[in-house]
Amino acid sequence: MNLLSFYTSEKQHHADMPLYEWLLEEAKSMGIHGGSAFRAIAGFGRHGHMHEDTFFELAGELAVKVEFILEETQAEQLLERVHSKNLDIFYVTQRVQSGVC
Repeated sequence: MNLLSFYTSEKQHHADMPLYEWLLEEAKSMGIHGGSAFRAIAGFGRHGHMHEDTFFELAGELAVKVEFILEETQAEQLLERVHSKNLDIFYVTQRVQSGVC
């Protein structure tokens, strides 16, 4: 199994929806069994700007992590869909072991 994680921001959109929502919808349409989006409370990215979840923070500046645990072929197919749309999304893949106790 693989863990496929995408890192985007709240303000990024594609196909008239937030990018994290588009990723989840694409995965669902491919038959991937689950995915989750997690909103950061603080962080900085490649540009070095610190963002925090405060009253004064500009809306849409925080990171969103979208992740899936899936088969390697499914990860490759989802990445291919993302690449075909020319989206600028940082991602990470990792081999993982998963199960239910």
